Amino acid sequence: MNESSTDQTDIEKLHSLKRLATAVYLCQVLAFAFAGLPLLVGVIINFMRQDDVKGTFLESHFDWQIKTVWIALAGLALSGLTFEFGIGLFILIATVVLMVYRIVVGWSALNSDRPVSE
Repeated sequence: MNESSTDQTDIEKLHSLKRLATAVYLCQVLAFAFAGLPLLVGVIINFMRQDDVKGTFLESHFDWQIKTVWIALAGLALSGLTFEFGIGLFILIATVVLMVYRIVVGWSALNSDRPVSE
């Protein structure tokens, strides 16, 4: 195999992985409508394909997406635990706003073929 066909294969693999990262961002958006299940599907995809993105700009996106899920789970749990005390709603709102922010920032960077910077 010559060098140009290897480069083409690498480019095609990167495009495929970028589509996968886009699908995970879509899963995160759909989590708002479907009670969180797509969020879990997306993070499973992240963990299963994490080795494939090592060394590419997509590695930062997979890390960002995984951290977004951890933040969401922690925020939702804390919100549920504190709802009776009157602060759970505020924690829930903050969690949703933070999730939306992280999805928008990540997806925007992905569409610009840039890594996500924290």
